[in-house]
Formats: sequence, structure tokens, C-alpha cells
Amino acid sequence: MTDWIKAARLRTLPLSLSGIIMGSFIARWRLYGEGGAWDWKIFALALLVTLLYQVLSNYANDYGDGVKGTDAGRITEAESRAVASGRISAGQMKTAVILLAVLSFAATVALLYLAFIPRFMNEFYIFIGLGIASILAAIGYTVGKKPYGYMGLGDLFVFIFFGLVSVCGSYFLFTKTFSWDMLLPGTAVGLMSMAVLNLNNMRDIESDRLSGKKSFALRIGFKNAMIYEMILLQLPLILMLMFFGVNGFFESRNYYVFIVMILLLPMMNLRRKIMAVKNPKELDPFLKQVGILTFMMAVLTAFGLNFFH
Repeated sequence: MTDWIKAARLRTLPLSLSGIIMGSFIARWRLYGEGGAWDWKIFALALLVTLLYQVLSNYANDYGDGVKGTDAGRITEAESRAVASGRISAGQMKTAVILLAVLSFAATVALLYLAFIPRFMNEFYIFIGLGIASILAAIGYTVGKKPYGYMGLGDLFVFIFFGLVSVCGSYFLFTKTFSWDMLLPGTAVGLMSMAVLNLNNMRDIESDRLSGKKSFALRIGFKNAMIYEMILLQLPLILMLMFFGVNGFFESRNYYVFIVMILLLPMMNLRRKIMAVKNPKELDPFLKQVGILTFMMAVLTAFGLNFFH
């Protein structure tokens, strides 16, 4: 059981929860402002679904990189990768991926049934399609003949599914509407998620070069990937300020929502430390830190909008 827990890579879970928290609690703030109701059961099921997607993705990545030999050259990383280290066989991991995919789909159907049936049938079928796409994206990063993670498209898919789909989709579950301003927090979470993936790919840039995994970081080179990382980490809080601005918080003088800006200092410190790194392997601790900062950005935004005024 310990090996399966390690393969689930629990440190990635806060990042996956961030988009759901962001979208759900923006919806809560907006619904309460309009006299609407917010269903905690939808929120709980949405959290369960995204956790299942994340574990599915981690197991699929472990399996895909393991059978392709990508992890063979990663000494420290292979020790935490179940298939590459031999602690879990490829067959066992493949079975786990299939079971998790089925379980993820069942949980998705339950969530969408609660959110949309019987009044919103069209939306139900559209979100079923999004759910299937999310499951395929979780598996397709490293699994298959042409995994998109090996073609340098991982950043784009992370931005779409961890950012826009997660934030805007969870918002829609509650409100049954799409609001253009939700693209701002959706983009903020998406960029932070891309920053985590880029750090991962920068760390593994040499082993990926040897294995033929052409990540975006490998394609543009370590130096340019570092510049790209700084841009990704610079924009999210600016986007959150823009979201507060278009919703009138500057004029209303309701400054509680700006509590999320306390993350400016740790973000600046993090960027400084990342820029000082010369050895790619030294980037590993920062993956968890960026994930936690993304989670805190979502939580502080939720508190600022819903509980401090």
C-alpha cells in the first residue's frame, strides 16, 4: 500500500484542488450576492472528482514513463517512481489506471447528475464530454504511441484543464452560466499550474534529452525556460487584481478581498531562489512550493470574497 501511496504523489494534490476551490467559491460569492443558493454537495463531489483525475494522471505518468524507459536515467526520481524502480509492475499499474479511469468517470457522472439533472440536460451532456476529455488528457500525457507530453504540448493541456476547465467549469456547475471575467482567475490558476510543470521539465531536462521526451523546456533550452518560469510566476496575482477591478472592489473600498496579495512577498522570494539555481536537479523542492502557493491563492481568494465582509 505504501508504494501505491507514493505513486499517487500526494504533493501534487493541492495544485489540483486549487481550480475547484477558486471557481466554486467565486460562484458562492456571486450567488449569495444575487440571493441564490450554493450546494456544498456539488463542491464535495467536485473535489472528489478532481482528486481522482489527479491520481489517475500520476499513475498514468508513472506507467507511461516507466514502460518507455524515460525514468531509467533519473536516479533520485526513479526511486520514487513505482514502475521504473520495480516496486509495482507495469501490468499492475496499467490495471490501476483502467480502474481509476472507470471510477473517475462514475464520480463525474454522479457530480453532473447532481448539478444538472433534470433541468439542464444539454449542459449535462456537454460536461460529460468535458469529463471524458479530462480523463483522456490525464492518461494521454505519457501513455500511447504519441503522448502529448513527449511533443512539448504538456504546458498547453495543463493550462486548459488545470486552469480554464477547472475554474470556469466548477463555477458553471453552481451558476449554470459562463462569465467572461472568470477567464482571469482561470488563467491565473492555469499559469501557476504551468509553472509547476515547467519546473518539473527543467529539473528533468537532461534525462528527457536522453530518453527523447521533447518537453517544452527542452525545446527552448534551460535559460529560456527559466525566463518563461519567471513570467508564469509574475502574472497570476496581476490577473487576480484585474478580476477584483472589473468586479468593482477598488471603488467599493471593500479591501478584504485583497488579502490574497500577501502572497506577493513569498512569490518574490520564490522567484529569486529559483533564478539562483544552476543545477536543474536543485529545482525539485520548488515544485511543492509553487503548488502550495497556488493552493493558497485559491483559498485566500475564497476567504476574501466570502468570509471577511
